[in-house]
Amino acid sequence: MKIVYTMLVVTKLLLLFLFKLSSATDTITQSESLSDGSTLISKDGTFELGFFNPGNSPNRYVGIWYKNIQVKTVVWVANRDNPIKDKSSKLIINKQGNLVLLNNSDSLLWSTNATKKTSSPIVQLLNNGNLVLRDEKDNEGVEEEEDGFLWQSFDYPCDTLLPGMKLGWNKKTGINRRLTAWKNWEDPSSGEFTNSIKLNKNPEIVFWKGSVEFYRAGPMIGIMNSAVMSKGVFGLRPNPLYNYTFVYNEDEVYYMYNLKNSSVISIVVLNQTLLVRQRLTWIPETKTWNLYQNLPQDSCDAYNICGANANCVIGESPICECLDGFTPKSPNRWNAMDWSQGCVRIGNWTCGVKSRDGFRRVAKMKSPDTTNYWLNENMTLDKCKDMCLQNCSCTAYSILGADDGNNGCSIWFHDLKDLRVSEVGQDLYVRADVSDIDDKHGNMKKVIVAVSISASFVIVMVLLAFYIYRTKYKVNEDKVNSMWMEDNSESEHDDFELPFFDLATILDATNDFSIDNKLGEGGFGSVYKGKLVDGQEVAVKRLSWGSGQGTKEFKNEVILCAKLQHRNLVKVIGCCIEKDEKMLLYEYMSNTSLDSFIFDPIQSKSLDWSLRFNILYGIARGLLYLHQDSRLRIIHRDLKASNILLDKDMNPKISDFGLAKMFGGDQTEGKTNRIIGTYGYMAPEYAIDGLFSSKSDVFSFGVLLLELISGMKNRTRTYHQHDHNLIGHAWRLWKEGMIHTLIDENLMETCNVNEALRCIQIGLLCLQHHPDDRPNMTSVVVMLKSNNVIPQPQEPGYLLKTAPIERELFSSDGETSSSINQVTISILDVR
Repeated sequence: MKIVYTMLVVTKLLLLFLFKLSSATDTITQSESLSDGSTLISKDGTFELGFFNPGNSPNRYVGIWYKNIQVKTVVWVANRDNPIKDKSSKLIINKQGNLVLLNNSDSLLWSTNATKKTSSPIVQLLNNGNLVLRDEKDNEGVEEEEDGFLWQSFDYPCDTLLPGMKLGWNKKTGINRRLTAWKNWEDPSSGEFTNSIKLNKNPEIVFWKGSVEFYRAGPMIGIMNSAVMSKGVFGLRPNPLYNYTFVYNEDEVYYMYNLKNSSVISIVVLNQTLLVRQRLTWIPETKTWNLYQNLPQDSCDAYNICGANANCVIGESPICECLDGFTPKSPNRWNAMDWSQGCVRIGNWTCGVKSRDGFRRVAKMKSPDTTNYWLNENMTLDKCKDMCLQNCSCTAYSILGADDGNNGCSIWFHDLKDLRVSEVGQDLYVRADVSDIDDKHGNMKKVIVAVSISASFVIVMVLLAFYIYRTKYKVNEDKVNSMWMEDNSESEHDDFELPFFDLATILDATNDFSIDNKLGEGGFGSVYKGKLVDGQEVAVKRLSWGSGQGTKEFKNEVILCAKLQHRNLVKVIGCCIEKDEKMLLYEYMSNTSLDSFIFDPIQSKSLDWSLRFNILYGIARGLLYLHQDSRLRIIHRDLKASNILLDKDMNPKISDFGLAKMFGGDQTEGKTNRIIGTYGYMAPEYAIDGLFSSKSDVFSFGVLLLELISGMKNRTRTYHQHDHNLIGHAWRLWKEGMIHTLIDENLMETCNVNEALRCIQIGLLCLQHHPDDRPNMTSVVVMLKSNNVIPQPQEPGYLLKTAPIERELFSSDGETSSSINQVTISILDVR
């Protein structure tokens, strides 16, 4: 009897053991399900997926936890916002190939919603804690090949960041992998606190409390390749526990960490306390989680606690202080320890006057918020300073990344936010009036004396210059006045404001117009590089003696250049009118003209998409100024690639106003019998009928836009056999739905295709045959900088649609001078 009883007990224990074995599995196939009480275990036994109750809550959830850690630590929850109310739910793979959670009435509680499909899907829990839906035929145990997964839990984290899990964006799919805290210890539903990457121009790791920024770790770009990564991103210092990685490219932006020792268990958890982000490490000996690090670390870590333009210094009392040169916006609130209003500038900057604008170095600073921000990864610190000085909204700059780097520029505009001092910070150069900058070594009195002496010297030099001008250059002024009075119908000489240079100065600057200094040649003469006595480099436009029509164009350009001031227009330094010479002095553009880049097979490779778009946008802003924002409405009439000059930072500047026409009052269009401009850029109504308006410039801008994006000249005869120019080629591709093939192959690696296609559509709108159908430059600028829906273009004005038209234009009786896409032509149309 005892033997029988013993056998029954052994049988019962064996059946119980077999049942326990059957309740755990390592995969789920389409013919299987995971019910409440069963679990899915990773192959190495580290992680387990199953049903659980958090704390004393009656609600059930599907989650993943560490299998062999005595303190149950849930790292992922599937149905966190849709709890189960009983124990009769199950996980299955449905007919559509998705993993779904169903209740006892087969109602859907949760689904993977995978977009990729397969005929043989399986679910597997990987050794790194990643729950994946994949094709059964794929290699098992592959931990890293994300592209092979139909769906993965690592793309939808909850409150825990595991080693190898990405925090950030997949820009191809639009997935934002972010952490969201539990609502409380017994409720895993989404709480207030989130941790994600903010996609500014320089992405940052940010913590949010609802929609309010709570903590900012710092910018990513410039830090990824830095030897001292902690200089930019707070809370990430070199340590013996883990390595971290930042990735920023056109496909992804993310942060990730991996443990240096695979036997160590360490996780990052976002919780509902004010110590929002905690790094925990498991201590097997004590069977507890040890707090390794938490963020925020102190009061100064709270986002923008001191308000704008104020610095937080932990250990000081109070902890907030205005930057030098700033004062509390609300003194009463500031003194009451309410710093939210921040600080405002004392007085005004003398923007653009280098003798008055300077920078104060503030050491060991956390980089300010990058919302209003610009960066260049290759610019030196000195050029970065110059760039900041040129922009009236620029408030600070610093090196991009660690202070020991050689290149890289960060520039901030408007208010500086979230400032604090820290040992792992870097130098920040804050804009200030030079007179307000304190001398750190106690030499302020010497500086004042030096400034006084310099001011006196400047006054003496100004008086001397005025005397020289009234005596030596009086002859030049008389010549200018006499030249202006030759045409009694115009009296623009009253507005002549440009400085005069004598011929000897120009000859000395250009080394007697040496051939080595020659930059190029146009329809009205040659251009030479020169250097004035003070070291300033200039470009000297010398009107050729044999140019019969040049005097009027020269006069026109002098008048306009005295009136026009814009960052995207070439600045004129002065002029020289002496003997038979007529010359204009421009600021020197070290990168010459746009055509030397876009039409050169080597140089064009240096123009990535970002650079081309910035050039395009700058040209549009310059034209908008001419058409609308300048003192007079001005039609350029010769906008082309060779008339767009590029400065040392590749900023575009419109040049050559010899053919420009001024309009006054309500005048919007004009007519001429003298057709002048560049063949290939002329609007049809101007080339054929002599009618010109701001819409003529819009047409030229459209041609220039297509050339800039395609890298091809409008007049190059290398298109499709039915296309006579770039305009016709682009229109045919548009109608055939092949417009993407117009994009320059040199842009393939850097191009934002949707942005480029939008630009091409804007270009075609500018090229429409009837002027009234074309947008004005205000609309063009708005369309370039927005994502609003834009109209479909109508058929453009080809101008060179047929050969007979081309022959007719070039066979007109009268004066003809031409050079395709390079030199201005002048056609006298006999009517």
